[in-house]
Amino acid sequence: MRIPAHSVCTAIRDDIVAGVYERGGRLTEELLARRYGVSRVPVREALRTLEAEGFVVTRRHAGACVAEPTEQEAADLLEMRQLLEPLGASRAAQRRTDAHLKVLRGLVRLGQERARQGNSDDLRSLGGWFHETLAQASGSPALTSMLTQLRHKIAWMYAVDGPPDPVAYWAEHGAIVDAVARGDGERARTLTALHTEQANAGHRLRFGSGAERAVRTDRVRNSQHPVNMTGLRH
Repeated sequence: MRIPAHSVCTAIRDDIVAGVYERGGRLTEELLARRYGVSRVPVREALRTLEAEGFVVTRRHAGACVAEPTEQEAADLLEMRQLLEPLGASRAAQRRTDAHLKVLRGLVRLGQERARQGNSDDLRSLGGWFHETLAQASGSPALTSMLTQLRHKIAWMYAVDGPPDPVAYWAEHGAIVDAVARGDGERARTLTALHTEQANAGHRLRFGSGAERAVRTDRVRNSQHPVNMTGLRH
């Protein structure tokens, strides 16, 4: 399936996160170019970007391979998110726009509605959009970019259990938005820290001898498998 050259990096990253390419597996430019219907030039550029992000490593005599993060590296990601999400919420309380508030409130309304209906698939996507918008409301492109990369990596390394009480979970989102709307940065920070800590508890490592193995996404080895072009949400 042919895709725009500028989307190759997103497509490869999404497929790594989805488990299409195994950890430690080789990523040859020729096969990737054929899979995504592009030349080797955008593939080469995408691999460089993904290496900088930590999804790919270059090995002597093997070339580009999917990275194999350790359990400690995976744990560090959750700790980093625990620190950065509250910071983003605090800054959003000072820098958010009316447009950000409108989107955040709309997502909370939808989330609360889906939570009452028990639609877990929609809730996961809405949760991702909520936290992405909250990060954007911080007014810090660097912080937003870091949080986006963290979400991608966490989705790759962890399976996530849904919250035990989705209605209460989305009430927490609503309380965060209320604090942001009032410009109360300290409360926004505190509420987001508690929310993130609870969310982190529902993460189960996908790999490692000391971790409970989650049911893995079926790995698709057919080079004609449709490319996942949707943005990651979690």
